[in-house]
Amino acid sequence: MRVGIGQINPHVGAMQKNADAILGAIAEARAEGCDLVVFPELAVCGYIPLDLMWKPGFVAACERAIDRIREATRGITVIVGSITSQPAQEGINRFDLSSISDGAATCLHNTAYLLKDGVTAGMVHKTHLPCYDIYNEKRYFSPAPGVEVHPICGTTCGINICEDLWIDDGPTELQASLGAEWIINISASPYYTGKPAIRHRLAVKRASQNGVGVVYVNLVGGQDDVVFDGGSFVVNPDGRLVFQAPRVKEGLFCVDLDLAKPVPAPAGDPVTEVRDILTLGIRDYVTKNGFSSVLLGLSGGIDSALVAALATDALGPETVTGIFMPSMFSSDESREDARATAEGLGIHYLEISIAELHETLRAALPQLPGGLVDENIQPRLRGIVLMAMANQRHALVLAPGNKSEIAVGYSTLYGDTVGALAPIADLYKDDVVRLTRLYGSRIPQRVITKPPTAELRPDQRDDEDLPPYDVLDPILRALIETGASRQQLVARGFAEPLVDDVIRRYYVNEYKRRQLPPGIKITPKAFGIGRRMPITNGYRD
Repeated sequence: MRVGIGQINPHVGAMQKNADAILGAIAEARAEGCDLVVFPELAVCGYIPLDLMWKPGFVAACERAIDRIREATRGITVIVGSITSQPAQEGINRFDLSSISDGAATCLHNTAYLLKDGVTAGMVHKTHLPCYDIYNEKRYFSPAPGVEVHPICGTTCGINICEDLWIDDGPTELQASLGAEWIINISASPYYTGKPAIRHRLAVKRASQNGVGVVYVNLVGGQDDVVFDGGSFVVNPDGRLVFQAPRVKEGLFCVDLDLAKPVPAPAGDPVTEVRDILTLGIRDYVTKNGFSSVLLGLSGGIDSALVAALATDALGPETVTGIFMPSMFSSDESREDARATAEGLGIHYLEISIAELHETLRAALPQLPGGLVDENIQPRLRGIVLMAMANQRHALVLAPGNKSEIAVGYSTLYGDTVGALAPIADLYKDDVVRLTRLYGSRIPQRVITKPPTAELRPDQRDDEDLPPYDVLDPILRALIETGASRQQLVARGFAEPLVDDVIRRYYVNEYKRRQLPPGIKITPKAFGIGRRMPITNGYRD
């Protein structure tokens, strides 16, 4: 059986556009001699539409798209993910469509359609509905009542959806017991560091335990603050990888299941992988929201330089503008580094001084501001400039904050936190340095090596306000990524006063994190999506 893997990048809610992409891939698969072409989970509507699913006409639009796709299946078999609805029964999830239909309560299913020769040969509903990160599928979908297998091109196949493959003694085992020779799993599995290897291990385990091959088809593309990395693959019934589709790349990829030979697992560089994920996330966030250009404050520091570089890779240098906004405390070195960064990346460069605005605002206040009050005025003025320029140019602002700073509140609310997207919000400072080095001479070496500073007062340095990043980052990783307690941090050798200071800063700044732009997720504990913490919180472990 020759299988085409339709690793597509759908746009949430754009059912007709997504159907066009699916139809194009079907035509290509037919030309390539494929017997079967498989598309990811919820490929018709995009993953995940959230409460859009409850809007009048949304499910009907999915059904119309399926009608178009079904008509294109003459002489070929297609598996594609979408949403189906049916009258609700007692004891299962349901929602009230009384305002948009005949008043009957209806339940939704996350469904894989099996289409062949212009008819629907089967519909398989998802059984295990996740409730973590962006998912909470139990809010929307009802689970399948059971599992089944289907004859596809002379082969008995089990079709299941994403988490159905992850569950021990779950749908895969049951389908194998019913005679399945191959499991076709359609997924929308977002990226975080190490996730591709986890998927491989899981599929190998399922194949080896059950004597079935696994065709794993994953979504690709950015959706808000997550990125689906593609990387679809095939594992044979012996548990050996026999096909690997590219990561972070849309396309149709074909494999002959009967002829495929074992291939090595992709190695790849994790730093380059993260860069590619962030680049795709920026591109899709900007373009899918109807924008074509971005701008950011270019301070002469490493964070804004990396954001500018990622945006340049994502959208092209002609679409990116870096704005240097000096105050009375800005150094000539920062001006030189900001301009050199813009020149190295080939992006547009502007310089707009906030010094006079700063003095005007200081004079307008009833009491002359000093200390932190005066320091915070400056990034807030810069935020005003950025947002005004964004309005003038119909552009999106990118925020440059990194995870280390965000974790301890080392940012100014409504200042350097303004923007539509925070591309490096899930990168610790040491991650920022590693990614920036990938750009070589395009980013000046001094930008990478000089001591970080916000330049909000004379001779300010970050390491005067915070612990050095090589000390801070290990504490934050343990605290955030593994949930380490105070006692565990102290037991690892960190000084008690330092631990107490970091924990205090971490907890009291939750209100800031709630107001940040979405940040692209690359770890399981990304702020805003990978963790849920109350703002008002008296617990200190």
